[in-house]
This record gives sequence, C-alpha cells and structure tokens, in this order.
Amino acid sequence: MSLRKSSALRINYLFNRVCRLSFILFLACAQSIFAQNSPLDRFPSQPITLILPYAPGGSADVLARAMMVELQQRLGKPIVIEYKAGAGGTIATAALTKSKPDGYTLLMVLSAHVINPALYPSLPYDTRKDFSPITLLARLPQLIVVRSDSPFKTLSDLIAYAKANPGKLSFGSAGNGNTSHLGSEMLQAQAGIKMEHIPYKGSGPVVVAMLGGEIDLMFDSFATSYPQVQAGKFRALGIASARRSPLLPNVPTVAELLPEFAMDGWYGLLAPAGTPKSAVDKLNKVFNEVVRDPKVKAQLIASGYEVVGTTPEQYAKTIEDDLILWSKIVKDSGAKIQ
Repeated sequence: MSLRKSSALRINYLFNRVCRLSFILFLACAQSIFAQNSPLDRFPSQPITLILPYAPGGSADVLARAMMVELQQRLGKPIVIEYKAGAGGTIATAALTKSKPDGYTLLMVLSAHVINPALYPSLPYDTRKDFSPITLLARLPQLIVVRSDSPFKTLSDLIAYAKANPGKLSFGSAGNGNTSHLGSEMLQAQAGIKMEHIPYKGSGPVVVAMLGGEIDLMFDSFATSYPQVQAGKFRALGIASARRSPLLPNVPTVAELLPEFAMDGWYGLLAPAGTPKSAVDKLNKVFNEVVRDPKVKAQLIASGYEVVGTTPEQYAKTIEDDLILWSKIVKDSGAKIQ
C-alpha cells in the first residue's frame, strides 16, 4: 500500500471517529437541554385550578384565601378557585378524578373525605387509589353555637330541652357527611337526644340560615362560627377539641360534659392519582412554606386553625388511619345520609 493511500485511510478513519463522537456529544447536549426545558422542570407554566368542595364563605374558603397571595407569588402563576359544593364534598372529589394528572388541578378536602366512604353506600371514586396526597395543611375544631338571643346558655341547657322535646330543635350542617353533620349525630347519640337535621351546601349558607332564624343551632367550623361569636351574634356552647381554645377560654369542650366525645377536623390537598412526583413535591414544598409563612400563619391562628404541613407520605398515612377511625365512629354513632 502506498504511503499516500495509507495516510488517506488514516485521515478517513479519524474523520469518521470525530463525526461519531460529535454526534454522541450532540445527543447528550440535546437530552440535557430537553430535560432542563421539559414541562415538569418548568412547572407550573400555566394557572392552577384549586377546587373547593363547599360554597364560598366556608372554612375551606377562609383557609384558601389566607394563602392565596403568597401562593401565587411563590408559584409565579395565578390560582383559580373553583367551587363545587354538594353531597358532602363528593361532587368536587369526583370532578378531580376526571382531571388530567399534571398538577394543574388540585382539590382541598376536609375530614369528610375519609368519612364519606362509611356514610355513602357507593362513591364514584376509590378514596384510597384515585388520589395523590400532597399535604395536610391545617386542623380546625368545631363549635356548637346558638344565636345570642337563644334561651340556651350552656350545652347542658340545650341537651335538657332536647331530651324533653324530641325533634323540636333543628341543627344545620355544611352538608350530608360533613364533620358538622357527623359531629351533631355524635352529640345526639351520646347525649340521648333527637334533633332535626337540615343540610346546606357549605358553612357560609349555614351561617346565613342561623342568622335568619331558620335553624336553632349549628355545629360547624371554628373559622366560620368564631367571627359571629366575636360580633355578639352567636353564643358558643361547646368546642369539639381535646382542649379549650385560647380564643374562647371560657367555652368548655364537649368532652367536659360527654367524656366519650372526640373528633378532629382537618384540611388537606389532593391531586389526581398519577400526578408526577416532581409536581407533587413542588406543590408540597410551596404549600407548606406558605402555610408556615409568619403572616399567613398568624392570620390562620387568629381564625382558630392549627397550622400543620406534612410530607405526602405523612398525609397518606393520616388518610389511611382516619378511614379506619371514622368508619368505626360512623358505625357507633348511627349517622346516616338523609
């Protein structure tokens, strides 16, 4: 082989090798650029819809709006609140399962989420399998209140009258299966009384009904009842928590009169099952940061909330534990959907 031909072959070999290496480097760079600019890395790149399962003015609305400004600043995108009230939150929950699992549609649920499977004969979703838990945001006790012109000064007064007059008192709730409904059913079962249940589509409408004299009492969230107590329009007879509230230190717990009485309300965030972990982790981080933000936290504490903020795994465990717990409570209380 001539020297010239040998040199040409070497040059050709080196050229092909350089081309192959260049192509490999090009692919690596392209993959890196694609990964850095993938939709998940840019999440969120569009507005997020937050579904609330009750009407405006309720405790879920109070919590959501307290976080809204900080959430939008940290996420860099608008958050659109969508109200889907009715059927104890099951309408909103079913709607979430029909949403694309991309992190752009979320649902705030209350404790009713783990109560409903025990109350409803069938649900259009699987509480354990159809959702991606994000975080347990806060806890909030319930208050038993009457109007300030009510003849009942204490919970004992109310129970004594109800025992003597079965079915004459009416109580409102934020909906069938809501903790306000179940709490009242527990009260009736443990006190040995019977009252008429009138469900509404959220806490806001219950407050309006109370103020208008449509119902005699309500068992509802601290966040919606407390402002009316402060304004002198409602009288608080009892609080459904393990201890008295520093905001209402003179109001006894229900358990002080009925030792077996115990319930705990919470508020959490869900996405559809299959939502990418990167989106769940980003949402978890931002929502937890916001709920613990000093200004937001102070606002929530002033409304009676206990700020929490958990990992997705911790929230999933709370859901599982409470599904078991509330199933027993519902069975023991005899609560039924009307």
